[in-house]
Amino acid sequence: MMKNILLPTDFSENSWNAIEYALHYFQDTKCNFYLLHVNTLENLIVGDTHYIPSHEEIETIYIKPTKSKLKTILRRISQKFDNNDNHKFYTLTDYNFFLESVRTHVDEKRIDMIVMGTKGASGIKEFIIGSNAGDVITKVKCTSLIVPENATYDTLKEVAFPTDFSLSYDIQTLEPISEILSKKNAILRILHIIKKDESLNSDQERNKDLLEDFFEGFEYSFHYLTNKKIEDAIQCFVESRDIDIIVMVAKNLNYFQHLLFHSRVEKISYHTDIPFLVLHE
Repeated sequence: MMKNILLPTDFSENSWNAIEYALHYFQDTKCNFYLLHVNTLENLIVGDTHYIPSHEEIETIYIKPTKSKLKTILRRISQKFDNNDNHKFYTLTDYNFFLESVRTHVDEKRIDMIVMGTKGASGIKEFIIGSNAGDVITKVKCTSLIVPENATYDTLKEVAFPTDFSLSYDIQTLEPISEILSKKNAILRILHIIKKDESLNSDQERNKDLLEDFFEGFEYSFHYLTNKKIEDAIQCFVESRDIDIIVMVAKNLNYFQHLLFHSRVEKISYHTDIPFLVLHE
């Protein structure tokens, strides 16, 4: 089965890093990679003029230069990765709102996963995940791999899966996790953050049993951490265990808002070097 992977790029080093990560991640998988650059309409409505360029102007000013930059990326890929027979590449140039464009291509190309880079926060006020990546994981129903600027691909040995056991997961949603476990021979660490002296209720117990059934045959373990703050708990866990990737279910994003979108990042280091895989139902 061919996988279809969407690689949005803004031509930054940061987005090149995500492309590189994706090619390593899928090196043994047959894939169609779609490199997408969106010339965003947001940037065109300059000041109060509301000047709309003509089709010819768009072609000359935006589309042509974009196509040549995408060709440069293809050259860079072929220099760095000796032609991998598993991989085919296509370039897409769009002229639209960023999110609209991503959604359209996800539907049209039957995309299995979006892989995109994100730049860590430089100031205390900034969020961990850039606004485009943040929009994609919350507003596009497609499994997304968010690759921070300092992440370099290494064999995936340890996968952290934080969960509050309060949601029952559609088994299909968890498929990408079992894929990592079987293809990469990785170990799953299921992580539950609890308040002191708290025990699981019957729903949570049932969902925990479901996870046990689903991951039977793989190597996994449950970990219970007591901490007031989710992000601190995960920081400790990631550091103590050498975690290579953190997986989350989008349905649970409210639970993880702290992790991805809270703005005080000075204490958190994992967001600059550990990828997040966000699963959608």
